[in-house]
Amino acid sequence: MQVRQRLVGPASFGSNAALLLSGIGFAINAAGLAWLGVLAFLGVVLFQLVTLPVEFNASTRARVHLATTGIIAGDERDGVAKVLNAAALTYVAALITSALQLAYFVFRAAGMSGSDD
Repeated sequence: MQVRQRLVGPASFGSNAALLLSGIGFAINAAGLAWLGVLAFLGVVLFQLVTLPVEFNASTRARVHLATTGIIAGDERDGVAKVLNAAALTYVAALITSALQLAYFVFRAAGMSGSDD
């Protein structure tokens, strides 16, 4: 959780600046600017990666809390577990999407860096 909190700033900056920096870099064929966008977006991906265990832990704790306080009955536990697991898996989907977008930016910037134009 502490690592996640430290990454909030870079991730916020990265999400706002990455597309702008890399987009302008790609548009004007400036590899250095595109790589700055890639680095900024890396902060977003790292933030999402660090968030995964926090979210899975929160789902697990919520399931236990709901059961121990009697908020849910025994026959509701399976349904609650499925919903909370699905909620946590949305963070996995977001991480995969961001990682693929990062890979796209890296390949695109690498192609610019390696061109002889």
